[in-house]
Amino acid sequence: MRANETGRTVTSRVLSIFEAFETHGPSLSLSQLAELTGLPVSTAHRLLGELHAWGALARDEQGRYQVGLRLWELSQSAGRRLRDTARPYLQDLFSLTQETSHIAIREGNEALYVDRVYSSKRVPRASRIGGRLPLHATAVGKVLLAHEEPWFREAYLQGDLEARTRRTHIDPAALADELGQIAEQGYAVTLEEARAGACSIAVPVAGRSDHVEAAVGLVLLSTQRKTLTRHLPVLRGVASRIEAAIARYPSGYLRQRG
Repeated sequence: MRANETGRTVTSRVLSIFEAFETHGPSLSLSQLAELTGLPVSTAHRLLGELHAWGALARDEQGRYQVGLRLWELSQSAGRRLRDTARPYLQDLFSLTQETSHIAIREGNEALYVDRVYSSKRVPRASRIGGRLPLHATAVGKVLLAHEEPWFREAYLQGDLEARTRRTHIDPAALADELGQIAEQGYAVTLEEARAGACSIAVPVAGRSDHVEAAVGLVLLSTQRKTLTRHLPVLRGVASRIEAAIARYPSGYLRQRG
């Protein structure tokens, strides 16, 4: 079905509404959504009403729209198999280190955070569960990128490398050398590349075919950067336990949705 006035499908219109929340949310008015999506106010009002009735959107006391609980509940099924498999070991990682622990996979050019256990320390947060960050700006992302096929790494480094902070490494040649070192040493570290005040360390998690399926890591205060590598033994131990758990499933099982 197509919209006569713009030629856009109903699906593309609805997706543009969700994209508006992703980039400009979390709370938007009807007029803001109409402007951000390029939809006529009447069309936006109708679609928002339908999404609200289904539960994909909610409204606050001022009548502004927010992402609804039903959509959030639906999103939790994405990556659930890996999350459920890794969760006990991620809890162990947190218990042993008392630092924010997380696991991520590659989705396109970004690191997608599948699960996270938060420390009580006030570490600056660059992402959340279900959030995404550029591969080159995070320790988990660098691990994933370092273990990708050469053609993918080269294509990625030739793209637009976003500088999340003034410390983000964006020189393609230097990044290529860094990725080679990460692949050789088996871990990656970052210092305030995704968010000022935070540093991170991560190691790979391999699947049944020895292809790196995920990366598990820690986020600490940047003042703790000199102690990052002391966490390597426990990180590698947790990664190996996740790998053993993954090995019980058929190839590709953890990547399936639901």
